[in-house]
Amino acid sequence: MSSIITFFLAPSHEAAAAVVEHGPDGIFESRTWGNFDPEEAMIEWESFLTGRSFDELLDDGEPETVADPDDGHGPVVLAASRTLQEALAGTDRSRLVQTSRLWVEKQAPEGKKIDQEIAEEVLNSLARLARGIHGHDDRLYCWTA
Repeated sequence: MSSIITFFLAPSHEAAAAVVEHGPDGIFESRTWGNFDPEEAMIEWESFLTGRSFDELLDDGEPETVADPDDGHGPVVLAASRTLQEALAGTDRSRLVQTSRLWVEKQAPEGKKIDQEIAEEVLNSLARLARGIHGHDDRLYCWTA
């Protein structure tokens, strides 16, 4: 099953939810990829970057669902936690490479092949987006369809 995954910056949950039907392209600054589970990925990235366990983050309701009009059967908007945003923004390139390797290794036994170069590109791009948040009220969101 193919999926489109677009991470973007928006000023509020309401603004992010407003793009659920058609996505954020052309409306908000965004980066697009495909074919990985963004909800699971955001939890794994936060776990790798902060040391909190996957289960603990899942129990805390991360990432937050902002819009899901078709109850899991259509486009969804998720909000990255502020902790993940801050971790991405404050992490240097070598730590992002290490995190991407952990992500690729974690997915492999489950049969989910993620190319190492793409994993690095995803995390480096998200870190650049997150760094753009400092000084603003914007949040990092993910739209998937």
